Amino acid sequence: MKKFTYTIKDALGIHARPAGNLAKLVKGLSGSVVTVDKGGRSADVTKLMKLMSLGIKCGDTVTFTVEGGDEEAAAKTVLDFMTENL
Repeated sequence: MKKFTYTIKDALGIHARPAGNLAKLVKGLSGSVVTVDKGGRSADVTKLMKLMSLGIKCGDTVTFTVEGGDEEAAAKTVLDFMTENL
């Protein structure tokens, strides 16, 4: 299991377009399950409605957990996406 934290920098937080792109990215990572946690509530990032229900806004710090598959590479891919898009 690989974990990392990220602070959202996008003024709109995690909204529909980047959430959909993140879900699509993670679905393409073979054998990896990625969850995001905000304030004790968590969601599988491939479940778009659950991810959006966390209400992640600009300035929020969230924790990502990557399990299965090549965790190191999957975590780097997700972190790179977050850095470039959110």
